Amino acid sequence: MRGLVIKNTGSWYTVKTEDGRMIDSKVKGNFRLKGIRSTNPVAVGDHVVITPNQEGTAFITEIEDRKNYIIRKSPNLSKQSHIIAANIDQAFLVVTVNYPETSTTFIDRFLAGAEAYRIPVILVFNKHDLLSEDELRYQHAVMNLYETIGYQCVEIQASADADSPFSVEALKPLLADKITLLSGNSGVGKSTIINALLPHVNLRTAEISDAHNTGMHTTTFSEMLELPSGGYLIDTPGIKGFGTFDIEKEELTSYFREIFKFSKDCKFSNCTHTHEPGCAVRKAVEEHYIAESRYNSYLSMLEDKEENKYREAF
Repeated sequence: MRGLVIKNTGSWYTVKTEDGRMIDSKVKGNFRLKGIRSTNPVAVGDHVVITPNQEGTAFITEIEDRKNYIIRKSPNLSKQSHIIAANIDQAFLVVTVNYPETSTTFIDRFLAGAEAYRIPVILVFNKHDLLSEDELRYQHAVMNLYETIGYQCVEIQASADADSPFSVEALKPLLADKITLLSGNSGVGKSTIINALLPHVNLRTAEISDAHNTGMHTTTFSEMLELPSGGYLIDTPGIKGFGTFDIEKEELTSYFREIFKFSKDCKFSNCTHTHEPGCAVRKAVEEHYIAESRYNSYLSMLEDKEENKYREAF
């Protein structure tokens, strides 16, 4: 029997079968997936084959090939990754310029990771109502930067009424008939956005921690929520660190779109854009064709690779 994994609670998976039933399922035996050392062999969004048993539950006996997946570093095992979700059409990265602040480094790491796994990203800037005039100016500058690179940006206030120009209604046409991963730091308002889009879901939301201006985790596992307009929204735990795993140092350039564009004019084909003579990327940074924040994010990810910070033992 075929089905779609719509919820993962650690040891059990909820599988929605082709005839619409929900069956709690466990993994049968040990799955060794090619090339991924992961704490979870099955992920939300996986298409699986299950064998039901007498107790009304089932065993997952096969995982069908994934078109893509997105992973993060396992919080407790640095050598392993945790697959957040599989078979995604797009990701919404929820960003807040304050309460809490999402750093451009975090945005850039997420975007590079999504580029590596071929997942289109839309940046959703939330909490428009809480920002001062200066913060709004900064937000518009950040949006302009990412739009120039080619990423769509949407400005919302998750708590706004439906007739407000900043209401979540703006997201609905972008979500229709697609499987969308909703991600972002803890505290950026993912649960509030989901509650506004799907009032019947009624997810818990948490206050921002005043002491650190950071969010509290309210979601502890990933879940696919069916949308009335067709498609699914995948709610994920707030991500504090987003490690990109199977990216080689030489590949990193191609996951920063504008750096890749200028790198074609570098004197050396294996230019790392750090010190080489005739580097078109460093020249573009100096001439403000590439934002310094993006270049610094690239360097910080390159440094991770140098230090083997996210070393994978395949």
